[in-house]
Amino acid sequence: MIKHVLLDADGVMQRVPGGWVAALEPHLGLRAQEFLVAVAEDEQPCLRGGGDFLEAMGGRLADFGLSGTARELHRAVWCSVQVEPTSVALVHALRDAGCAVHLGTNQEAHRAAYMRDELGYADLFDACFFSCELGAAKPEPDFFCRVLDRLGCSAPEVLFVDDHEPNVVAALECGLAAEHWRLDDGPELLRRRLSTYGLTLA
Repeated sequence: MIKHVLLDADGVMQRVPGGWVAALEPHLGLRAQEFLVAVAEDEQPCLRGGGDFLEAMGGRLADFGLSGTARELHRAVWCSVQVEPTSVALVHALRDAGCAVHLGTNQEAHRAAYMRDELGYADLFDACFFSCELGAAKPEPDFFCRVLDRLGCSAPEVLFVDDHEPNVVAALECGLAAEHWRLDDGPELLRRRLSTYGLTLA
């Protein structure tokens, strides 16, 4: 029986309007994709709680001829998040159906703090599980094992929803129920899939 639902953030609860490259283009023009690839590599240890992403990004600014600070760019791009109202409604519907609902996402510490405090996820979810605080990132098995340990439940009691298929596969291999779904698939498809687990939502 499903007692907990674990939802990913980007692609499930929220999106960067137009996508990451489009968000970076006003600052970097044709080099937006190149910059994104570079900082994504820098971000990897930060996703697991090692290092500071703003410091790592700051080291790239001069290389790409950018003025301003890493904090300003982070705020303008990484925090340019649109929370999807239908996903927020889904969280409330799941809770009304008797489930605890949690966030499970790969984030570095600065964006995690923004999401928790400024997007209101600390109040929306029963618990927020950020990779930078768990010390492991999806699709690593330790991410899911540490979530289960903190929830104090067994894997089959948790349903995980993510827009990235390798993360879904990893969750299934750890014994969780899991569904591959993205915002563009539409909320009704996800509701139908949830109903197959006995989660009938109002």
